Amino acid sequence: MELSEATRIIKAAADGVNPFSGEVFPEDSVYQHPQMVRALNRAVIVLEARQKWEERKRQMPENAGKQWTDEDDRQLLGGFDNGVKIPDLARKFKRTIASIEARLETHGKIEPRERDRR
Repeated sequence: MELSEATRIIKAAADGVNPFSGEVFPEDSVYQHPQMVRALNRAVIVLEARQKWEERKRQMPENAGKQWTDEDDRQLLGGFDNGVKIPDLARKFKRTIASIEARLETHGKIEPRERDRR
């Protein structure tokens, strides 16, 4: 089941509505109990946050978050020393600009204050 579908179902139940029939739950239904409503609303918040996280992850470059290898470092530093621009390095390594900058900082190629100027 997709997160969006689970969220829709739980949100309806939190609103006191049967997500499948559209009927309002009876007053004595467990779904009308204040603690249940709060728990379901909390679940909706968590599911929506997870959906946002997954969407952001889908938009990230392929290698975002992956560990750097010695060969990656060698190529990165060589490219930077040869004048390859940071956005081009980010595309080549399938990483974010921020990760390229952070790696260059780690190797002493740029200073943290230089990030905003590139």
